[in-house]
Amino acid sequence: MLGVVPERLDRWLDGVAERHGRFTDVRVDDDGAVRVDCADTTTLTLTAPYEWAPGPAPLTAFTAAARTPHRTAVLLVRRGRWAVGVFDGPQLVVSKVDARQVQGRTAAGGWSQQRFARRRGHQTDAVVSHAADTAARVLVPHAGSTEALATGGDKGLVAEVLADPRLRALAQLPRLAPLDVGEPTKALLLETPGQFRAVRVHIVEPADR
Repeated sequence: MLGVVPERLDRWLDGVAERHGRFTDVRVDDDGAVRVDCADTTTLTLTAPYEWAPGPAPLTAFTAAARTPHRTAVLLVRRGRWAVGVFDGPQLVVSKVDARQVQGRTAAGGWSQQRFARRRGHQTDAVVSHAADTAARVLVPHAGSTEALATGGDKGLVAEVLADPRLRALAQLPRLAPLDVGEPTKALLLETPGQFRAVRVHIVEPADR
């Protein structure tokens, strides 16, 4: 599975046609995926991250829809650090990145280990609470105009943050594919549109059959 950002999609498809021959058939499935057959029997399946409306020329309509800006909320949470942002297409509108110390693992056992585990649990609870505070302050005011939510990091912590009642409007947004991210930083947040806006492409060449 490949991810192709919308701005490169037309050129990428031209490259496919050069390598595999003209497109002999283009059709839209019931789930909105576009199926493309090439002259050498290579097949493509293109899936857009957002809903789109097929037109008389499906591939043209699909590529145009992929380039359409969508307002998207992003929530990234890992143990000790979180980042939130709202994007219009690839452009960041508002964001906040923050951190709170969570003690690392220890080799100590017995009572010390139990005390450490309780302290670490309290610190993790604090991360969830503060991340929810940040999301409520930064993301929720935009929830009414936001089309989708993209999340990344620790799935369990993300779920705990979104369980906060203040974030109900955010949690009810359509969810995009999970983001594959490392430690949430401002630089990493700025890179997320390359993932959540990407058209997912599955390509099957004759040799793969």
